[in-house]
Amino acid sequence: MTKKIPVTVLSGYLGSGKTTMMNHVLQNEKDMRVAVIVNDMSEINIDAELIANGSGISRTEEKFVELSNGCICCTLREDLLQEVERLARLGTIDYILIESTGISEPIPVAQTFSYLDEELGIDLTKFCQLDTMVTVVDANRFWHDFQSGESLLERKEAVSELDERDVADLLIDQIEFCDVLVLNKCDLVSDEELKKLERILRALQPEAKLIRTVNGVIEPAEILNTGCFDFERVSESAGWLKELELGHENHTPETEEYGISSFIYKRRRPFHPMRFVEWCDQMPETIVRAKGIIWSAKHQDVALLLSQAGSSTKIEPVSYWVAALPKEQQQDVFLQSPEVLEDWDEEFGDRMTQLVIIGVELNKEAIIKDLDKCLLTEDEFNNSWESLQDPFNWEWH
Repeated sequence: MTKKIPVTVLSGYLGSGKTTMMNHVLQNEKDMRVAVIVNDMSEINIDAELIANGSGISRTEEKFVELSNGCICCTLREDLLQEVERLARLGTIDYILIESTGISEPIPVAQTFSYLDEELGIDLTKFCQLDTMVTVVDANRFWHDFQSGESLLERKEAVSELDERDVADLLIDQIEFCDVLVLNKCDLVSDEELKKLERILRALQPEAKLIRTVNGVIEPAEILNTGCFDFERVSESAGWLKELELGHENHTPETEEYGISSFIYKRRRPFHPMRFVEWCDQMPETIVRAKGIIWSAKHQDVALLLSQAGSSTKIEPVSYWVAALPKEQQQDVFLQSPEVLEDWDEEFGDRMTQLVIIGVELNKEAIIKDLDKCLLTEDEFNNSWESLQDPFNWEWH
């Protein structure tokens, strides 16, 4: 096969307007033969019906594929691989446009196009080129959904009973991994609220192109054949990662309009695990996003990852501290990643807390003061840490 077929993936929470946008693009893109893959969770695929009835697919010779009863990123990954390969091998398709289900995470979808699936023997990189990852955000419902504190299970939107994801987590996942961020239904929100939401989205995702739309009306060229997608770049485009790249704890970005700001909390002293968990449970509502590496006194070998979005907070082990590895392995790390030594402490090595906090009307001083109270006191620091109570029950190997 000579030329690889470009692929655009539409992500976005349920009701954000992905299908309406897809319809509009199909009606207004006349120069290409577009294959459409729609993924929907329901028994009766309403999304599929809307597109089939409204887009004039037969008239424009576009191919339509419907994947039902599952999610592209998990249960239907095999179907997606096989369907894309089949369409690509037809040799009659110029472009593939995929609409993920509203509860789909974009990273696993992107990975599907990035490597050989050994089990199925399908390598989509031979046929396709992921061109654009688009995330559609409902300007009118964003804060309602983000602050709901609900899980997908509670909303009866989960893939299965084992799906424990929170709505806020999913929204953040979709926003932080994209090339184009579409803010839809802008006519339903005041200009002032719209500007505030844009500032928040910019803080969460500073790299993606941000486009306002009403009723999903968008120029097809904004999301087709953009040539934007680069997996590594998009993986590192989240606002919290960009903030860490800027450097140290003294970095203070200028206070932006609408009171939206961010800062880094960095400390070389470990947290008392119980006090830190209590703080997480009562985190100020002004914090929209907090994410970073945590040093807990009870977990000397393992770095913890804190990830908070709205009322959803998760703390989990993410990797071994380099300082906890055998000397031989440490030397291997130093050779491969010499930057580790730039911030190396003689006694504690790479153990430290680096936490990015993004929010609206943040009381930075009060947050820092409360976090400092969670650190080990001088007496606790100088005594045995083994007796500290562990709020977690992980088995980390």
